[in-house]
Amino acid sequence: MDLSAISSYISKVELFKILLPLGLVFCLAKALGLVARKLQMPQVVGQILAGLLLGPCVFNVVDISSPDYGLSIRSIAEIGVIMLMFSAGLGTNLKELLRVGPVAFLVAVAGVFVPLAGGTAVYWVFGFNNGARFYEALVMGTVLAATSVSITVQALKELGYLRSKVGNTILSAAIIDDVIGIIVLTFVITLSDGEGKGNHESIGIIVLKVLAFFALAVALGFVLYKAFKWLENRRPHTRTIPIFAMALCFFFSYVAETYFGIAEITGAYAAGIILCQLKSASYIEEKIDVCLYMFFGPVFFASVGLKSNLKGITPAIFGFAAVFTLVALITKIIGCGGMAKICRYSKSDSLKVGVGMMTRGEVALIVADKGITAGIIDKSMNFAVVPLIIASSLTAPILLKVLYSIWPDNKVKSKKDRESEQRAMTYTGMYEDRVNPDGEDVVIIKTKVK
Repeated sequence: MDLSAISSYISKVELFKILLPLGLVFCLAKALGLVARKLQMPQVVGQILAGLLLGPCVFNVVDISSPDYGLSIRSIAEIGVIMLMFSAGLGTNLKELLRVGPVAFLVAVAGVFVPLAGGTAVYWVFGFNNGARFYEALVMGTVLAATSVSITVQALKELGYLRSKVGNTILSAAIIDDVIGIIVLTFVITLSDGEGKGNHESIGIIVLKVLAFFALAVALGFVLYKAFKWLENRRPHTRTIPIFAMALCFFFSYVAETYFGIAEITGAYAAGIILCQLKSASYIEEKIDVCLYMFFGPVFFASVGLKSNLKGITPAIFGFAAVFTLVALITKIIGCGGMAKICRYSKSDSLKVGVGMMTRGEVALIVADKGITAGIIDKSMNFAVVPLIIASSLTAPILLKVLYSIWPDNKVKSKKDRESEQRAMTYTGMYEDRVNPDGEDVVIIKTKVK
């Protein structure tokens, strides 16, 4: 058997091993998603519950850490969150985004430092390691700083309010507070008492990298927008445009993470913002959403549950995790919602902003992991982060549904109205005046779609 045959055989074995886990994830995620929708909840809640049931928390039939297929599932999930943020950028109202920009910055700042103070205080009060190290408590506070907005984005899309004033504020603030969280974490590790492992970049370099990325995004974005506008005029409503758009999304994500130390989702969102003013933006978003809904989305949201493992939690850690989770949820509402109210948002909109910023995800685990790697906190603290991710991922979509049921945003067209308009545009576009080969006019009867 030659080398190519061996390689082909190995590839088939790896593909075979991932098929069953993917089938289980798709089947249960869709089934529970439908149940959630029947119960008037966002489908994302059902998809996360599917991951909890399939993962080590309950039945443990899908192991996301498996050497056979775990890496493949994690990779699909990561692509899913990148595409979700790209889709959110495409669906952004740029004028509204610029209008809420200053408010979003203030909301992000409050949403970082109020949870940071709350988490630090809780860790200090519980007295782990005798409360002797201030930086140990500060790292746990930093875990609460960053928002994992992807779940909120999906919930708002399902509810039909992603393009609203509140939706744009949450999106902008979440991107900003991720950047602030990175800077704060670097600051804490750099100024710790020297027990960290490895070299860490100075705060000044991190700040310069962040500023350089956004400067590059603005400058390059202008050129890329013109290029896509030219392509749009040459090949309108063809699959060429979504394919190049996805390439741009992946390039920006890679550059943001690799060269500027910023989360890849920030790069994906920036790529979406660049293209959101195109006439074909809704067409691109539609094609991206098909991939998300059918494949990448269910895997990503189920992976939140699959990554959760509650085994090994001691009573002390369990008590700390419960209080830590409660403080995490409340401080985001107080910080983000309170700042939105100070910025003259209504009470209902302020509460929606606070609840929308509650979710924590992989960013919280990354911060905790960096603190463990640097030797600042004990690895047992990972067990306190998992319940936070589960609770916030399930609570935020449900509360948003309740809040919008009580206080609907009448300024935003309902999802049903927008779907009717989209169908009308699609059907109208199917009828075009044509000329037959003999040069005679062809009469086309156009109908209005109500």
